[in-house]
Amino acid sequence: MPKIEVSRRDFARLAGAAFVSGGLGLAEGETLTARQVIERVKQHLGIEWNEHTYRDVFHAGDADGVVHGIASTFMSNLDVLKRAHAKGLNFVISHEPTFWSDDDAIAPVRNDPMFQLKRNYIERNGMMVFRLHDHWHRRKPDGIFEGWNRALGWNDRLVAGNSRMWDLPETTLGAAAEHVAASLKTRSVRLVGDPGLAVRRVGRGSHTLDGNMAALARVDALLVSEAREWDSIEYVRDAILSGEKKGLILISHEAGEEAGMDNFATWLRTFVPEVPVEFVPTGDQMWIPVT
Repeated sequence: MPKIEVSRRDFARLAGAAFVSGGLGLAEGETLTARQVIERVKQHLGIEWNEHTYRDVFHAGDADGVVHGIASTFMSNLDVLKRAHAKGLNFVISHEPTFWSDDDAIAPVRNDPMFQLKRNYIERNGMMVFRLHDHWHRRKPDGIFEGWNRALGWNDRLVAGNSRMWDLPETTLGAAAEHVAASLKTRSVRLVGDPGLAVRRVGRGSHTLDGNMAALARVDALLVSEAREWDSIEYVRDAILSGEKKGLILISHEAGEEAGMDNFATWLRTFVPEVPVEFVPTGDQMWIPVT
């Protein structure tokens, strides 16, 4: 067999192509599939992939379909799907479900007209939807909180060793809430407590009552995006009614995580150069009636 000579320049070019494509090394003329994109994500996350996940899987479309563009989003609702399609982004990577339940269970909604309309829209337009939830949170640093802190402008205010707590220049509960609303572009902000309350340390709340109880003891105010109103919020209200100098800023689920999927799009572009990658915001679609 004759010896094949590869110049130093050609070797560097081939090695660089393999690096940016996650080691898959697509040759000229080859197409990129949704499954191949997710394989690259797995390689670059820096954590072991849980093969038993029920969340972080394909939830609609053909996993081996050719990708023309990628949309990163918080929630793959019908509006996001339509805007992604209009931009030529046929692969949607969503942080939250497509068909409204945590595991995107089909059986309970199979005969529902809204399910059929949404699934048919995805299939008719050659789209694919993958959910990336657990592993984007498990990444170090947490990909959602990394983007969220950046959007708030509070990265340099983080308490050492804690990605969920900040020491701010002294402000008030009301002013902190206004900053959150403006930074996250959300109208869904509610307060519990005195808006004039002096606030220095703010903590990110959790889903659970016990998590929020523990966090409240360490901060002046909690910032919560996903908590049950009938337990966590009522606990904070009783704490305030008892005379404790505490506050709560309650924001929407979307406002608490959307910036983290903008962060995902920025990260994904570093190793998926073949197709456009765009962040498609879900946006705060709630509104407050004029009184």
